[in-house]
Amino acid sequence: MAVSKEENKPTMKLSISKDETDSINAQELAGLNHQVALLAETLEKMRLADYISYLNRPGRMLWINFGVGLLRGLGTALGAGLLAGFAYFILKRIVVLNLPVIGGLIAELSRYVNQP
Repeated sequence: MAVSKEENKPTMKLSISKDETDSINAQELAGLNHQVALLAETLEKMRLADYISYLNRPGRMLWINFGVGLLRGLGTALGAGLLAGFAYFILKRIVVLNLPVIGGLIAELSRYVNQP
């Protein structure tokens, strides 16, 4: 005699009225609408559509990245030049103080820099 598995399981019937189901569905729907509105607002703030159109034009992306690279290199060169000039100015002032060991090294460095 074979007993099926379904006969051994206790069954429990939920008694929820149609009005309760409708109110639960209305609450879930309102929550989902709110979440969708927040998601749409977040995507607008991120300007996702603009970014996707940017990615879909690889030629434009290459030119923009090339320009940014040029400007970054120019900024690095100017910054390094200004920093080196400022360091040279400070070192020259130290030579005027005539410090024993450091002054001689800086004077020699200055002489190398001023050579034609």
